[in-house]
Amino acid sequence: MRLADLAARGAPSPWQDGGKIPWSDPGFSARMLREHLDQSHDRASRRLPVIDRQIGWIHAHVLDARPARVLDLGCGPGLYTERLAALGHACVGVDYSPASIEHARAAAERARLDCRYELADVRTGEFGRDFGAALVLSGELNTFPPVEASTVLAAVRRALSPGARLVLEVHREDFVRALGARGPSWFAAGQSVFADSPHVCLRESFWHERERAATERWLVAAGGADDWTVYASTTRAYADDEYAALLAGAGFGRPERRESLDPEARDPADGLFVLIARAEERRWS
Repeated sequence: MRLADLAARGAPSPWQDGGKIPWSDPGFSARMLREHLDQSHDRASRRLPVIDRQIGWIHAHVLDARPARVLDLGCGPGLYTERLAALGHACVGVDYSPASIEHARAAAERARLDCRYELADVRTGEFGRDFGAALVLSGELNTFPPVEASTVLAAVRRALSPGARLVLEVHREDFVRALGARGPSWFAAGQSVFADSPHVCLRESFWHERERAATERWLVAAGGADDWTVYASTTRAYADDEYAALLAGAGFGRPERRESLDPEARDPADGLFVLIARAEERRWS
């Protein structure tokens, strides 16, 4: 795309315009895996000491320290599932990134862990039955329009045994609104998740009041001023009662709210909080 075309672009439509982050593209997937494994920041996955504390809490308080089958949607490179499996749980992870799934499979094989990984879009999958718990972390649910979010939650409910718990980490409404109100910014880098070669990235944000969603758009020039690639991602804002309604519609009870899965967290700064909901008696839908 030429610079002149970029200058003429208007605001994107949420979930439609401006391109989409290509999670399944092999090159992008490999760069994203590098970010997941980088222990200098928490921008993709949290650093391992935080994950270890979160897993300790999940094992003790969600799984009652007893072996269970655990489903992790948006599992990335398996940093949660491999730790749960090391504690005696049998895990299934689903993710759209081929590099992350390849890494997770190799790690599980090396450690002889009871983990199975599927390369799939969580919006279209059936995940099996009789799981004792499910994880949907890092605001994954907020990336979908409400209809798709409901579809994902219904599929999770079908996968869970009655009484099993869903651990759902979602974005605060005020955080998403602030995301859409950010001013434009830019950076230059030798490499990043957007390119392996030197590039410039312009970032802009938009708030869509009707859809109650924020869209971020990244304009990346890696091969010259007239060679730009556009990526976009939309995040839906929900009030607390809307999250409860989504869960109820999928067959879950009233959720318990926690500010963080990390028992040592004092003031979570990532805009996320946690809902823990029990699967009610099975509803096939």
